[in-house]
Amino acid sequence: MREDRLSPFRDAQTDRSTASEVPDTPQTRSPAYRLAFADEDFLCRDELRPVRLQLELLKPEMIMTEREITSTIVMFGGARIPEPSQKHTARTETLAGLSAYYDEAREFARLMTEKSNETGCRENVIVTGGGPGVMEAGNRGAQDAGGCSIGLNIVLPHEQAPNLYVTPDLSFNFHYFAIRKMHFLMRARAITIFPGGFGTMDELFESLTLIQTGRMERVPFLLFGRAFWEKVINWEALADAGTISDEDLDLFRFVDTAQEAVEIIENWEPAPPRDEIPGR
Repeated sequence: MREDRLSPFRDAQTDRSTASEVPDTPQTRSPAYRLAFADEDFLCRDELRPVRLQLELLKPEMIMTEREITSTIVMFGGARIPEPSQKHTARTETLAGLSAYYDEAREFARLMTEKSNETGCRENVIVTGGGPGVMEAGNRGAQDAGGCSIGLNIVLPHEQAPNLYVTPDLSFNFHYFAIRKMHFLMRARAITIFPGGFGTMDELFESLTLIQTGRMERVPFLLFGRAFWEKVINWEALADAGTISDEDLDLFRFVDTAQEAVEIIENWEPAPPRDEIPGR
């Protein structure tokens, strides 16, 4: 909690501490007596969902604002992609081959973080989903450069802990996928998509839709691995069918190396959001 409080009122932290020291009686043991903001059972009720949504939006936002982080470089990609030294553990031969993108992700994050370090870790900060695979590679590359990086974890039915390369005080955990996605994009200066599965596809198309519909400014939108993306998605078929426009195919670029991606980001000229949707 900040020590430079301007309010003359007694702070909530002090009252929470005081309330825990009251005599033990049937009244004080009752859930009804607990301070509302310190009552976890109360906060987890269905009726408190709007409050929880707000809290998940506020907490990371306040911490990043206090760290003066103004822009990020988003890295989406598969959790199952192993680093090359562990590719023998991959479930399929194709997945083993994709391990090359672990190294490209790590190198890309290293190069971008070297530039971020020049700003005191305020601009172009790497942000990943905080998990394994490509996410780990991104945070690891940032650590290789001696810089900081953000991890936006999500609670899943199976156990998942943040990878060990996320900057500890920028390691966040979410209950709501929607709020997590907002934090990925609120400061995004560039979006990079590495090979991945359903989660990566979800992040790809939601981000691309925001740009397509003018709800978000155009930023470099880079798909690592042309061969992979052209095999799993028939982009031209979408345009031929008329479900997207030919102009929509210009909203993203394919790259295969970290250096290609860095050059595009460095030479990018800012573009405003679309004010109309082609073909509509």
